[in-house]
Amino acid sequence: MTDTIPEIAIIGAGIAGLTAAATLRKIGLDAHIYEQAQAFARIGAGIQMNPNAMKILRGLGLEEHIRGIGFRPEVGYNREWDTGQITYLHPMGAKIEQRFGAPDISLHRAALHSALLSINPTAILHLGKKLVGIDRTGTRYLLAFADGTRVEADAVIGADGVHSTVLEFLFGTGEPRFTGQVAYRAIYRTELLGTKIDDRVKWWGRDRHIVSYKVDPRRQELYFIASTPEPDFKVESWSASGDLDQMRAAFADFHPQARVILDACPEVRKWALVERDPLARWSEDRIVLIGDACHPMLPYMAQGAGSSMEDAVVLARCLDGKDLDGFAEAFRRFERNRKERTSRIQLGARQNIWMRTAPDTAWLYDYDAWTVPLD
Repeated sequence: MTDTIPEIAIIGAGIAGLTAAATLRKIGLDAHIYEQAQAFARIGAGIQMNPNAMKILRGLGLEEHIRGIGFRPEVGYNREWDTGQITYLHPMGAKIEQRFGAPDISLHRAALHSALLSINPTAILHLGKKLVGIDRTGTRYLLAFADGTRVEADAVIGADGVHSTVLEFLFGTGEPRFTGQVAYRAIYRTELLGTKIDDRVKWWGRDRHIVSYKVDPRRQELYFIASTPEPDFKVESWSASGDLDQMRAAFADFHPQARVILDACPEVRKWALVERDPLARWSEDRIVLIGDACHPMLPYMAQGAGSSMEDAVVLARCLDGKDLDGFAEAFRRFERNRKERTSRIQLGARQNIWMRTAPDTAWLYDYDAWTVPLD
């Protein structure tokens, strides 16, 4: 191995990019992160850290922090949209932790992002850097940004989401496919409800559903996501405002305990749900994709963030001990070890039947990216 430390560029400072930077530091590599946003906003969104994701946070030294700021439900309810009948009661709390070796915790997405941000040096983060091009210059890559700046790197990790510029540069796959479904989502104070509701619940409709859960230890904040068909709406933005009356009308026939979640909401965001089919390839030479850039998932299995974090850990393990000449093969090895699992999750989320009745959770939650055998 040479003494030269490779210069790695990570495109995107979301959960995938920040986890990748942190895991690379654990094996003695450094990377700079280039993020198109000028600043990070606390958009109202919740997130579930299932046991497989919590194991990653444990390895990064963040488990206790997440336990302290998140909420650990004792049970997850699955109910029929009209009668409220329970279709499946998912055991959580101490039971899920005992079975899979890690808890299941809900929290504000921005809190998770801040935690990951805190374990990375501020000097490696570059905001306002929208990638517009990648060119090969000899053995290196020249990254061009919309503000006119250019950066050279020995390797590139595309963690830039479902509309990945790095993906388009590599394979030219075009825009993701709109599913015809939209998602309304919000976080608000539980005192607005005026009544008690399930700590975590999914209300299953014929072609629409509502998921809600608490996101803090004191049960003071509630997150919900409500998915419904709106084939003419195609704005794929996490910050677009939604119409409360339109949202409530879409669920007017739902059970009163489900409707109260929407009725109490003071404001809501709305975005179009898009997806891609599993890709044939994730890498080319010393450029590799991770997270939503290569396997975007619908939110119906709560694994988008977790699978992106798994990617980061397995990628770092494949790079451990490799010099620059070994990066291309390490990227291919990473791809081989991750593609079957992420494709299974992608296609499973597309079906949207996860947790309606008792599922086989072992294959999903038993997985530990730090220790799983690699080929």
